Amino acid sequence: MGVKDRPQCYFDVEINREPVGRIVFQLFSDVCPKTSKNFLCLCTGEKGTGKTTGKKLCYKGSVFHRVVKNFMIQGGDFTEGNGRGGESIYGGYFEDENFILKHDRAFLLSMANRGKDTNGSQFFMVHVVFGLVISGFEVIKKIEGLKTDTASRPYADVRVIDCGQLITKSANDGTFAPPPHYCTLSHPL
Repeated sequence: MGVKDRPQCYFDVEINREPVGRIVFQLFSDVCPKTSKNFLCLCTGEKGTGKTTGKKLCYKGSVFHRVVKNFMIQGGDFTEGNGRGGESIYGGYFEDENFILKHDRAFLLSMANRGKDTNGSQFFMVHVVFGLVISGFEVIKKIEGLKTDTASRPYADVRVIDCGQLITKSANDGTFAPPPHYCTLSHPL
């Protein structure tokens, strides 16, 4: 699998119910296939309900619950919304895949966890590197610039309002089209 074959997915983000733009990710599925599949399936919502939480396995409606300027923004807790919840598509947590890629530049996509082999659904950008932000840098900068409390929780409500996978329409023109969405919420978090 080459770089051109790596899957891409997106978050459409709002701050205090105002849309601010789209973040597009490229996943390093050739280096971290299990971790990339987890993130991609949580973007599409195609895996249904979680085995341990009973919640819809999807980032849609989830919040960015931690913002540390010039370091990272963190989200992915679609069960509690505060950094204490979440679940992987494999049920609960899964093991660290590898540490081949290093945090050597900004806008990398990584798993957030509580220690060795505790990967669930939470992620941050800026433990296991499995992707890269390829567009939407201005959205990340807006989030990063928000005022936070002493626990780094933003005062503003920062939420993923839509998410999914981008599929290349044509290898020649480089345009993308979203596939049908699987991720729908019966109620917001």
